[in-house]
Amino acid sequence: MPLFALATLTPVALIALAALHGGVWAWAAAGYLGVLVAVLDRLVARQARNADPEAEFPAADALLVALGLGHFALMGLAVAAAGGAGGLAGLDRALVLLAAGMAFGQISHPAAHELIHRPGRGLRLLGRLIYTSLLVGHHASAHLLVHHVHVGTEADPNSPPRGEGFYRFAVRATAGSFRAGLAQETRRRARAGKPVWGHPYLLYVGGGLGLAGASWALAGAAGLAAFIFLGLFAQMQILMSDYVQHYGLRRAKRPDGRPEPVGPQHSWNAPQWFSNAVMLHAPRHSDHHVTPTRPYPALQLDPARMPCLPRPLPVMAALALVPPVWRRIMDRRCERWQVPAADPAQ
Repeated sequence: MPLFALATLTPVALIALAALHGGVWAWAAAGYLGVLVAVLDRLVARQARNADPEAEFPAADALLVALGLGHFALMGLAVAAAGGAGGLAGLDRALVLLAAGMAFGQISHPAAHELIHRPGRGLRLLGRLIYTSLLVGHHASAHLLVHHVHVGTEADPNSPPRGEGFYRFAVRATAGSFRAGLAQETRRRARAGKPVWGHPYLLYVGGGLGLAGASWALAGAAGLAAFIFLGLFAQMQILMSDYVQHYGLRRAKRPDGRPEPVGPQHSWNAPQWFSNAVMLHAPRHSDHHVTPTRPYPALQLDPARMPCLPRPLPVMAALALVPPVWRRIMDRRCERWQVPAADPAQ
């Protein structure tokens, strides 16, 4: 737990100082996630150890709450700084927005992802609110009701087939995830006889509009523009994460036509120690899909059974932006992990 706390809370402090004072703090905040994480992964080439999967981690949820509250504080500071409230120079404002955007995509997103999987109602709500503040609140519904059910099949908008470039995926998954999550939430509420006014999509859309209005009130048009930029930048990173971690890994169909159960071979993983700590073990994606209720410190990694990316997750996300390079690196690796489903009758 100390490494998780150090790796995730340090950029929160740096971005806050950057928003308030600019200067060297702005460069340090942008450099932490943009450069330092990759450098440490490279210099200290070791794999994070597997914790006892049955152990309890009482501080894990406390860190998630701290990161969730820190997310909203940083959003307010970044919007205010972009609007000129602190008198920062133009370059400092740009660096603050860049650093905050990276933090929202690489730290706030994994924190919100963990929160929506936790059993406590308050924790799940905090996760939904984080996604709502990034103008992608529907991800909380689509991830649980669509992605985890249909991952690795054509029914999941966020599981890219082999050969699909990132940009086509991003357009398709953005619309598909919104629609699929809406359909599942609506069906679930209808079956339970719940009223329409409690539909979570009202929170997602209404909350996003409310925060956009608050950004305008706080820092004018520049503040609104900053809020929209932060949301879109974080959304792009969320899409990149899904793309990289599920590219080309399909669940085989059994003789009865149904997909095989989700297994460790259906997600890409990355073992590097520091980026794993920054992203709360999100790169240990196979174990999360096999055991989605397992808390992040206990997620397991077994490279012999789980596909591993050749580079850390942030580096692979950058490579995904160049589709020919991405396919040259990844397509042959996908072939190694595609095996026929076992016949359940045997």
